[in-house]
Amino acid sequence: MLSAMKFFYQKKIIFSCTIFLLLGWVSITNAHEVNKSAVALLIAKNETGKTVGTGSGFVVQPDGTLVTNYHVLVDAHAVKAYFPNGTQVDVIGIRKIDRVRDFAILELAKGFYSTLELGDSSTLQAYDFTSALGYLSENVKESNGTVEGIVAQTYGFVLGIHPQAIPNVPFIYTTTAFGSGFSGGPLVNKSNKVVGIATIEGRSINLAIPIQLVKPFLKEKKSFSFQELLQQDKNSKEAMYYRGNFYLYGLGDPNKAIDEFEKILIQDPNFTLAHYDLAVAYRDLGMEDEAIQQYEKTIELQPNFPEALSNLGGYYFRSGKIEQAKELFAKAVKIYPNFIQGLSNLGAVLNKLGHPEEAIPHLKKTLELNPEFAIASFNLGNSQFALNRFEEAQKSYERSAELGLDFLSMHWKLYQIHMTRKAYKNAEQELQTILQMDPLNEEAQKKLSELPKVH
Repeated sequence: MLSAMKFFYQKKIIFSCTIFLLLGWVSITNAHEVNKSAVALLIAKNETGKTVGTGSGFVVQPDGTLVTNYHVLVDAHAVKAYFPNGTQVDVIGIRKIDRVRDFAILELAKGFYSTLELGDSSTLQAYDFTSALGYLSENVKESNGTVEGIVAQTYGFVLGIHPQAIPNVPFIYTTTAFGSGFSGGPLVNKSNKVVGIATIEGRSINLAIPIQLVKPFLKEKKSFSFQELLQQDKNSKEAMYYRGNFYLYGLGDPNKAIDEFEKILIQDPNFTLAHYDLAVAYRDLGMEDEAIQQYEKTIELQPNFPEALSNLGGYYFRSGKIEQAKELFAKAVKIYPNFIQGLSNLGAVLNKLGHPEEAIPHLKKTLELNPEFAIASFNLGNSQFALNRFEEAQKSYERSAELGLDFLSMHWKLYQIHMTRKAYKNAEQELQTILQMDPLNEEAQKKLSELPKVH
């Protein structure tokens, strides 16, 4: 059983402080905590004053230099920043936009601001501690001119630093969860220094822009307006892409997303991310052939795109192209050794090919990186079952069930394990579960009738 790579999953978030701008509530921090007072909620408005998006940002210089993602600003006519101490200030200018690397440096209204210290993302290593801060969109409330939001903080570790769709644009891959609305917020190291900008949220892995890409532009003092940005963005492929991305993942509207991605590809047929997300949109509409075609085009343009390799491998696996799927999963893991979904998928395909011993190290590594990855526990159980390591298999299956998986095949294998031990009562329970899931299952009915009576 394969796991699919998909962005924008909900995460377990630790809520660390609330801002009530009407009351001017102030958060209290100590010397060992990250300086949350430098983390801002950003609310973007259109020309009518309607909110078109929310995001996060952080102040890096006392004069009000604030860093966020470019995509937070798309279609904004004005942006206001809200801080935990009750302060609300206008963003009065844009000092730097990098559409390809997806960052923006903004100028806040004149004042003296609390800041976060910048670290060195070039020194990051796999398994280094990271923490992220941001404002969950679902908890942002606007009413009668007041704004209420929550600063959330999450924890994890670095999986690696790798390019994704664009070869010369690296991302920090981390297990630190980014919730919807974290975009533009800081990713900090164990010293609470900023090493990245939270950018893409995913399942088990999240992507941040290394802060080293931003540092060379922080001395820029000239700025331009949102009206100028809107004018520049009229024909911007990146603006169209982020708009389509929002339709797809934020609003769940693949048809509107497809319109945006197709407009990009008319301008630039080699825009890799448009092909990748077009594949996701087609997948959501059940158009598998079209999705496969777009994933194949993505890999043609960027052969080392780990998520695209894994997703296409999933399609090949389900269509019976097992060896081709194995090649893609193996390549994804070679590029990105801590790729959680890729490791799990490689284990699953090795099981399918009858190589359970080869599968086990990949599946165990998956679970070391993410102990709650249920499908990996199930796949590990399949490997152990194939090797007659029934006690281990039972524990793996039971763990996957604890995590929410409930496959018919798992209950059949648990039934067989119990039968080998003559644990007939447990075997009966598994057959009863199978019949609850599939009441007309004749084989389960037959085996239930044949079970020795336990007194």
